[in-house]
Amino acid sequence: MSYLANRIQNFGVTIFAEMTALAMQHQAVNLGQGFPDFAAPDFLKEAARQAIAADVNQYAPSYGRASLKQAIAAKMKRHYGLEADPDHEILITHGATEALCAAILGLVNPGDEVILFEPFYDSYVPDVLMAGGIPRFYTLRQPEWRFDREELAALFTPKTKLIVVNTPHNPTGKVFGREELGIIADLCQEHDVLALTDEVYEHIVFDGRSHHLLAQLPGMDGRTLTISSLGKTFSVTGWKIGWVIGHPDLLRAAFRTHQFMTFCGAAPLQEAAVVALAAGDDFYVQLTHDYQAKRDYLMQVLAAAGLPPIPPAGAYFVMVDIGGMGFADDVAFCRYLTTEVGVAAIPPSAFYHNPADGARLARFAFCKSQPTLEEAARRLQKWRV
Repeated sequence: MSYLANRIQNFGVTIFAEMTALAMQHQAVNLGQGFPDFAAPDFLKEAARQAIAADVNQYAPSYGRASLKQAIAAKMKRHYGLEADPDHEILITHGATEALCAAILGLVNPGDEVILFEPFYDSYVPDVLMAGGIPRFYTLRQPEWRFDREELAALFTPKTKLIVVNTPHNPTGKVFGREELGIIADLCQEHDVLALTDEVYEHIVFDGRSHHLLAQLPGMDGRTLTISSLGKTFSVTGWKIGWVIGHPDLLRAAFRTHQFMTFCGAAPLQEAAVVALAAGDDFYVQLTHDYQAKRDYLMQVLAAAGLPPIPPAGAYFVMVDIGGMGFADDVAFCRYLTTEVGVAAIPPSAFYHNPADGARLARFAFCKSQPTLEEAARRLQKWRV
């Protein structure tokens, strides 16, 4: 007898947990799950210690600490020129993953359709299904990961409630350009559809590119919820500090779910996040420089190992084409690489509604220290000799 509710009967263990466990079992270099293996900035850790010592240790308000909401509003104005009222247009969540779930549960009714670009971050589909929604998929194709306006337009129906846009995109590294976002904005307004943007890699973009906000395009301010977080930018993924920005009527939908999910995140970490968000431009310039160097190094390593990389424009993952490797699919390849070569990667078929669409790909994370990347290079080189 199964005690699982029907809504989660078909949910398995996430591919990240599965591959990380396999990596630990075989002492593989973990280039699978996207968490940094290097230290968080000292100034940020000190800020957390000071907040704890100052007894910022009780519940935060459910909307988040006022100081953090003010810091996010200031940061958004400084970086993008976006005006956000910290009292009514910002919600602090327990990471971006909770923000996504709270927003989808708060906005989507049973039978509503939600458009997702695939490959997708693996929580999107379960969130939609738990809300009773119906996911509709647009499959981005390598190597450019572009979409066609007419093909996307064909997914919009009278039942469409929401479109989810992840930029910079996990796992492809695609950065949606202003023209592409303009197409999405036009379709949302034409069909009276809301937008949810996942922008957690907003400050990790390469080759002189810029990150653009869908919420800033004409007509989108009142129909877009913008989600981001502290973890990717400041290498504190375990802090789980996320936020949602949007018009009060939309934000209320996410809040009413959030208050009964986690109510609030860790108060001292919220206070420390204020210090992080006050970082000057030098921090972000160095962040981009460091990650671009890691990207370039790993792409060279992968190419030398016979794994053709697809250059990412942002985020901290590289997809490779494994079609010529002779494996049945990406799962077989990633299991072999982890257990026999000692380097863990993620099979992207988990990010497609039709797994066969991702069967010729593998995803490697480069949010790792240089010694970690060099050890992965040594093992891959030994394998391919």
